[in-house]
Amino acid sequence: MHDPTSPVDESAVSRTDESTNRKPAARLASALPGLLLGLLVGALCMLASHYANGLSALLLAIVLGALWRNIAPIPQAFEAGTAIAGKQLLRLGIVLLGLQLSLHTIFGLGPGALLVVALSVGVTFLATLWIGKKLGIDLQQRLLIATGFSICGAAAVAGTENVIKAKQEQVATAIGLVVLFGTLMIPLMPAVGLLLGMEERSIGMLIGASTHEVAQVVAASGSVGAGALAVAVTVKLARVVLLAPIIAGVGLYMRRNQLVQGGKNPPLIPLFVLGFLAAAVLRTTGVLPEILLSAAASLQTLLLAAAMFALGLGVHLRGMLKSGGRALLLGLLATLVIIAVSIGGTLLLPPA
Repeated sequence: MHDPTSPVDESAVSRTDESTNRKPAARLASALPGLLLGLLVGALCMLASHYANGLSALLLAIVLGALWRNIAPIPQAFEAGTAIAGKQLLRLGIVLLGLQLSLHTIFGLGPGALLVVALSVGVTFLATLWIGKKLGIDLQQRLLIATGFSICGAAAVAGTENVIKAKQEQVATAIGLVVLFGTLMIPLMPAVGLLLGMEERSIGMLIGASTHEVAQVVAASGSVGAGALAVAVTVKLARVVLLAPIIAGVGLYMRRNQLVQGGKNPPLIPLFVLGFLAAAVLRTTGVLPEILLSAAASLQTLLLAAAMFALGLGVHLRGMLKSGGRALLLGLLATLVIIAVSIGGTLLLPPA
């Protein structure tokens, strides 16, 4: 037993303090290889996206991660860093996403267009949850698909995963479905608008209200014209704004019903959601210079691409195939729902 009157072993205290001080540095050193790998892949995906029109850097990153995971072993040295990339870098990227959203521009769409946005998101989200339940798909998978298809694709899926603690296979399945059906919508939605006799701005509204990924919206509407592109991107960003209340609502539901595995309730409103809203408000004030907003947009894409690559490294194709058939059907039906709501809304309430 230690005698409180005995002299203190100063050398032991010194060693303990030194060990404690080394811990953050040691953690950083262990995470650095994986973080650098994720950021490097993210930068390469951004470069590829720049030269390949319509190719999303985020979707390319997760595909590369999934290919690596299922073709070759992943060195253990990368594990700590990619884990951080899939969580912390993702949240920071979503916060920066708020700087793309000017609430003045979104409200400038008018009440009719905003109603169409609310219906396309709300109806698709709830219908996907209901249909998925009927198909026997578990709640976490339903929520990931519902948010991805109704709001903003891969970023919404990953943001929801942080709240509901879904399995990596479920996240990969949801993002894979976003890639598949969103890509099919690039030629489909302009064709639908033309067949319905819509003018250019209405086609843009239809594309923005229905298509899953921002990059897919740009590719689809850009093929129609500049007028369609401007409306489509604004409508799509209005859908992105709803990411915050939807994720906050999901977190509240999971918390109240104690549905997160491991017994730990998610926060009532995740900090990154509050950061996202704060960034949108800051952008709306107009105090930020354009050069700073441009730099933030590039950084946001880099962080999200690095996070998507990290998520892709957790993809197990065998696990995906277990529920792939039902999830594929749910993705198809969710896409048909949002297309139907968007067509009806655009015909009844075309852009001013």
